[in-house]
Amino acid sequence: MDYEPESDDPFRDDDDEPDSHLSLEKESTKEYVVYLVDSSPKMFNSTCPASADDQKEESHFHIALSCISQSLKNQIINRSYDEVAICFFNTREKRNLQDLNGVFVFNVPEREFLDRPTARYIKEFDRVEESFAKDIGSQHGIVSGTKENSLFNAIWAAQALLRKGSAKTADKRVLLFTNEDDPFGSIKGAIKSDMTRMTLQRAKDAQDLGISIELLPLSHPSEPFNVSQFYADLIGLEEDELADFMPSAGNKLDDMKDQLRKRMFKKRIVKKLKFMIVDGISIELNSYALIRPTAPGAITWLDSVTNQPLKSERTFICNDTGALVEESTRRFYPYKGQNITFTMKELSEIKRSSTGHLHLLGFKPLSCLRDYYNLKPSTFLYPSDEAMDGSICIFIALHRSMIQLKRFAVAFCGSSSRAQLVALIAQDEVIQSGGQIEPPGMHMIYLPYSDDIRLVEERHSEKSGTVSKASNDQIKKAADVIKRIDLKDFSVCQFANPGLQRHYAVLQALALDEDEIPEIKDETLPDEEGLARPGVVRALEEFKTLVYGENYEEECEANSKPSEASKKRKAQAEVATKECENYDWNELADTGKLKDLTVVELKYYLIAHNLPVSGKKEALISRILTHMKK
Repeated sequence: MDYEPESDDPFRDDDDEPDSHLSLEKESTKEYVVYLVDSSPKMFNSTCPASADDQKEESHFHIALSCISQSLKNQIINRSYDEVAICFFNTREKRNLQDLNGVFVFNVPEREFLDRPTARYIKEFDRVEESFAKDIGSQHGIVSGTKENSLFNAIWAAQALLRKGSAKTADKRVLLFTNEDDPFGSIKGAIKSDMTRMTLQRAKDAQDLGISIELLPLSHPSEPFNVSQFYADLIGLEEDELADFMPSAGNKLDDMKDQLRKRMFKKRIVKKLKFMIVDGISIELNSYALIRPTAPGAITWLDSVTNQPLKSERTFICNDTGALVEESTRRFYPYKGQNITFTMKELSEIKRSSTGHLHLLGFKPLSCLRDYYNLKPSTFLYPSDEAMDGSICIFIALHRSMIQLKRFAVAFCGSSSRAQLVALIAQDEVIQSGGQIEPPGMHMIYLPYSDDIRLVEERHSEKSGTVSKASNDQIKKAADVIKRIDLKDFSVCQFANPGLQRHYAVLQALALDEDEIPEIKDETLPDEEGLARPGVVRALEEFKTLVYGENYEEECEANSKPSEASKKRKAQAEVATKECENYDWNELADTGKLKDLTVVELKYYLIAHNLPVSGKKEALISRILTHMKK
């Protein structure tokens, strides 16, 4: 068998595979995180307000566990391939790779210590506080008169957990929750100095291996956490950073969750690009996706017994013998009655329109760049010397020149199957109050092709070809309406997608066997209170009167006629309601005779009660029983 026909288009792009984004997700930078939670008695005895609105006191241990639980649930949605471990220190029991005292790594069966979070892992962790005193226990791990150092052991255990993976392909982090600003406060003299030195050296060894250690201090308003006592040296805080550290570390539950969320969701490199400036001169750039629309995750097929993801495989069977044959190395495409054959290598070369590198073509004035060229979210570029020395130096020189001359670069970029022109716009660094607001770098704008741009006049022109335009007064009134309802300092990050929030809330409730689905607040609904302000109402009325006339509402009601589709739906609803009354639906449901009805008869009930009618017969019966609360 030399070749065989391709069921799909042989020229189909490889990027169009439905599961291609999953492999990209796995290959991109992963993150390994170890949560270190201080379990000393002080964490259970000290409390602080749960939130700004609720003055109920909660223990610091409870707050730390609540933050981690919420972070795990968010991680399932946002970055499911990251791996985590939760490690308690200052514990009575011990469970860790090195069998160190005072360190207990929480885990569930059929899961490694450092692994992706599962539904069972999160469910068991949510219940760990109830049985903590019995199963794990709390104790002072650093006591005068002993050489036990539970903080040293905890950092050592975390370092051992993070041996997994390479520092080049994964970010490794340790997040430390504690309310004890001086862990060696009960020890005096040379022993304290030795233990402090050993612990700091252990932390430095971990950091030298590419592991970052971050502190999340818990404190009470009456007992502030003094980071300069010990932890400033452990996490590497400079003196000028001490003043800004504690205000950013909240002591309330809401602040802690928000702070942990900010630390967990870091900007990650989407792709490394080779920027070819001229022949023989190239630099390396890291690309970052600043804002992207979020969609529900792709469907993953699971084994019905083991619940493990399934991997699809394709095999070829000979029509004559039924034996398995190897996949053909040739394809054909019918053209004018003939089958034109291609080898797989030839097809790959035909589809390859770009090497995937970024090629500089030239420069143009910024005035040539139009706002409507930005058809999709841009990508942020930042140089890296990791693979090519001198990349940062060359990038800085190019960046400064583009800002000074007010020019943007035009480059050729794209994947192997889709290439396009891009505009590189230099962004200068913005600093306010000693902090960086905007980083220096370049934005890569994907330029449109000519047929990507449509003239508004073509869509709204009349049959005669003339285009009706608004008068100056109408434009002024429209601008006044916009000014009245304009949102100050608007950002798309301020509003969550209610559909996605509902989708993930339902998934979470199913996975964790939760009885109630969390209520989702739709932040995209109109601000009725704001729109009812006298100034806004007056501006809207003036605009409506000027554009549509004073009798606009009456004219709409007089001229509006129901469409044929609405007439048909109304007639079907009337027939269904009438037919529905001929059945005793409660008796049919109780006796199990709904399955004896036809699909048409079942739809009488659904249409009469304004329910969806899609799906097979079993789905219709289930929908009816659910509506009847049977």
